[in-house]
Amino acid sequence: MSVTLISPVASADAALLAKEAALVEVLAGYGEAMVAFSAGVDSTYLLEVAHGALGERVLAVTADSPSLTRASLAEAEAFCRARGIRHAVVKTDEFEREEYLANDGRRCYHCKAALLRAMHGLAAATHAQRGGAALLIGAIADDLGDHRPGMRAAAEAGAQWPLATLGFTKAEVRERSRSRGLASWNRPAEPCLSSRVPYGERVTVAGLRMIEAAELVLKGHGFAECRARHHQAGERGLLCRIEVPAARLADLVALRAPITAALRALGYAHVTLDLGGLVSGGFNALLPAGSVETAAARGG
Repeated sequence: MSVTLISPVASADAALLAKEAALVEVLAGYGEAMVAFSAGVDSTYLLEVAHGALGERVLAVTADSPSLTRASLAEAEAFCRARGIRHAVVKTDEFEREEYLANDGRRCYHCKAALLRAMHGLAAATHAQRGGAALLIGAIADDLGDHRPGMRAAAEAGAQWPLATLGFTKAEVRERSRSRGLASWNRPAEPCLSSRVPYGERVTVAGLRMIEAAELVLKGHGFAECRARHHQAGERGLLCRIEVPAARLADLVALRAPITAALRALGYAHVTLDLGGLVSGGFNALLPAGSVETAAARGG
């Protein structure tokens, strides 16, 4: 009797392909969909699969907000243009709302609510919902355990997150993106620019432009993964606290002179390096325990 051995790698690949097949089936069942598209890893993969399942019945929607880098907006436009995907760039109104600018622990709620308002408005204006268009966001399973008040806003607006629902992890999205030839497969995580401002300090358009320019300086010196945390230092001016992966701290120290000069030229009075290294969502850890809102905790 012969025994066929199935390698763990082959088994994992088959399971991931089956999960993607389930995603295609879910997306095809919507009939018509609008995908919130930031050009990040997750939304790019979701849009790619949705376009394959729905063709002209899917519309990518990108929020043209001060919190989105101009590079990401250009990437979103180029991606859709290259693939012939219908694409709408819409202005969102969160910067007209004091509750967003105040930057409390629910800033992401107000941001996502603004995006969904714009998507609903676009749907109504273009009659995109005549078949009951689904509003989709690229949240994944990894997002369910972090502070994500935006998920509540999305749920209240009737949006869905098929990647998270099917249990897709970041590693799985990257793997399937790589297999599909998507350039975004190894793109570093890039949360919105407002996430660089500590909770309780006011978000301003001028501040976001400084953050964007500071991170362009860092990327220009080879730090693809970085954060330029933007702090008020009272009468002493603005402080930029740089985060890069711990393994690259020495590299940044070696370049401290040109980087410091460039950031001071942007208007930062002080430039510091966080010896703890890059921590995505680091400001969330400073929130009071009772204010942390996760989708998993509320069954989302």
